[in-house]
Amino acid sequence: MPVQDIEIEKKALAKEYKELLRISYQSLNKEDKKLIRKAFDYAVDAHQNQRRRSGEAYIFHPIAVAKIVASEIGLDAISIASALIHDVVEDNNEHSIEKIKKEFGQNISKIVDGLTKIGKLNTKGYSDVSIQAENYRKMLLTLNDDVRVIIIKIADRLHNMQTLSSMPYEKQIQKASETLYIYAPLAHRIGLYNIKTELEDLGLKFTDPETYDEISKKVVESKKDQDKYIDKFNSIISSTLTKEKLKYSIKGRTKSIYSINNKMTRQGISFDEVYDKFAVRIIYKSKPQDEKFIAWKIYSIVTDNFTPNPTRLRDWISAPKSTGYEALHITVVGPKSKWIEVQIRSERMDEIAEKGYAAHYKYKQVDSNDNLDTWINKLQEALEDPETNAVDFVEQFKLNLYSKEIFVFTPTGDLKSLPKGATPLDFAFSIHTQVGLKTRGAKVNGKLVPLNRELLSGDRVEILTSDKIKPSANWLDYATTARAKSKIKATLNEEKNLLADEGKEILKRKLKHLKIRFNDSIILELQKYFKLSTSQDLFYRVGINTIDNEKLKKFISYRGNNLFNYLKKKISRKKDIKIDENNQDEITSKYDSLVFGNDEEKLDYKLSLCCNPIPGDKVFGFVTINDGIKIHKKNCPNSVSLQSNYDYRIIKAKWIDSTQEEFTVNIEVRGIDKMGLVNNITKVISENMNINMKRLNFESDSGIFKGNIIMSVKTNQEADKLIKKLKVLNGIDKIKRR
Repeated sequence: MPVQDIEIEKKALAKEYKELLRISYQSLNKEDKKLIRKAFDYAVDAHQNQRRRSGEAYIFHPIAVAKIVASEIGLDAISIASALIHDVVEDNNEHSIEKIKKEFGQNISKIVDGLTKIGKLNTKGYSDVSIQAENYRKMLLTLNDDVRVIIIKIADRLHNMQTLSSMPYEKQIQKASETLYIYAPLAHRIGLYNIKTELEDLGLKFTDPETYDEISKKVVESKKDQDKYIDKFNSIISSTLTKEKLKYSIKGRTKSIYSINNKMTRQGISFDEVYDKFAVRIIYKSKPQDEKFIAWKIYSIVTDNFTPNPTRLRDWISAPKSTGYEALHITVVGPKSKWIEVQIRSERMDEIAEKGYAAHYKYKQVDSNDNLDTWINKLQEALEDPETNAVDFVEQFKLNLYSKEIFVFTPTGDLKSLPKGATPLDFAFSIHTQVGLKTRGAKVNGKLVPLNRELLSGDRVEILTSDKIKPSANWLDYATTARAKSKIKATLNEEKNLLADEGKEILKRKLKHLKIRFNDSIILELQKYFKLSTSQDLFYRVGINTIDNEKLKKFISYRGNNLFNYLKKKISRKKDIKIDENNQDEITSKYDSLVFGNDEEKLDYKLSLCCNPIPGDKVFGFVTINDGIKIHKKNCPNSVSLQSNYDYRIIKAKWIDSTQEEFTVNIEVRGIDKMGLVNNITKVISENMNINMKRLNFESDSGIFKGNIIMSVKTNQEADKLIKKLKVLNGIDKIKRR
């Protein structure tokens, strides 16, 4: 290495050392600085001939870990020194735990030993168990020795993730998946929320870079609007806070990219539909004895200006989380009628939220009811049983509130009180009788739901109405309140005589849609099938929806002329159909052959049923015990778990070839049941000559239409194009590929 480069590295090392001391969260005395200097020199000497894959001197890695430990986590001098030498024993045979103990004492050697053991796993007896899962178990067991072992290990993983781009692609996927599966949940459980967030975002960045980049770009674009919103919020309450002589600061906290993606995926919504993309944080100065009083004072000021959601109140001051986290969380209807979460913390609470473990000890003298020791004891209790599932251990505890009364919100933010067990139909009648009588559907928190879905406190309910809608007898089962039931019964009595006539017309339309002639003969068949004495009874039951689409389909099947045969015949393709330019592009896209590994070998494989990959999808191979290689999509729900737990069984795979095979795709469709919707769907499918429908299944429940379309396609572009066309159909609320 050139002398000039060596000198540059020496200057960089000196700068890093000074920075390490400067940013330390803890107050360092002369003995602390002496210890850190000793560890620094020891690490520089031990790693002097080692370099990282990026070409950088290896010593910069333990220094970076030590800086995370010192600043972002805020641990003491012993922890900083341990971080500096955490890789010495594992990477250098000349150094041993005994030597570390002799040089640095019992405490540091114990921590370094714990960190070294995590990296050295004896797999004997665990051949049928994921190595990573067992590694996780061993990591948790180090809590019995010193919790700092895990914390430093998390810091180590954070820096590895920050520099992961220099690693090979396969290693990136494995490390990122393991991070999401193990380290991020663990960081959250310990209370390292900032680090947990960064680990999750970095994990997503490497496991699904396209999604990460897309959401990241949108977050940046929305930052300006977010700042304006916070300024508006601040302008409304700041005068009152100042008047009360409170010392405070107000800032925004953006929801992580990973959390936004999780919510979008889980709820099937777009970025714009994620209403809680950021929160407002009010941090106030206070003496320890006044913290609780001031927190509730600020709560009162906020709720005086904005309507709160009572069920979204979280009092973690009176009863802190097991991690020691303290704060008041409230959700209010803020400016522009938008939901916004407001987090109220003292400066002490904020430090504990940011630093977790370390901040507890800083404030332990002023807070005798510290929860950290209790928390550690609980962790150790969970580990007493050797059969304890480590993954179950980090599952979050969920808060379930039960009350006799629930509170729901209108789209404009007005609060409505309803009895527990109330449904959207009850809500509609509570608004106005005419709204209830004309209800055709309901959205809860932006998602279409059946009319008999039980509402929960905090739900935002939107009622969809139509002048063509009339109550049916089934509504009496959907409603729970006396008001709703009485209004429905009154309307049914008035219209009972009209329902038979209406039912007759409905039946005509339904039979016409099914290509069945409406005549006396078919009426007699229907009467006999449903065991009814008169045609009037038949029409009336159709009118009140007792005889619904599902029962008519069963009747058609009984006659030997089911819907599937008709639809299959209807959309069968003609060979002489002219191919348009768009379809031509899709047909000539060559994606039907899989190759594996860096050598692009052709191997036998099976397509996994959990995600149904098709040509063009980004995939990977997984070596199973009994079924050979199975192909999964990169965004498969099981992807993170497989790549984290079984990275040694993951095979690189990609599509490379033509268009000779067809692949099965299952598309789920959901919306408001409306006449002619099925016909519109089949029409769209029939217009796409490259798609061969195999099976259709439709059902209606409480006004909600559900359908499954199983078809054969050649590429993912064909499936994506069809989904886009189906999305624009009137009545379709949600559509996704399974």
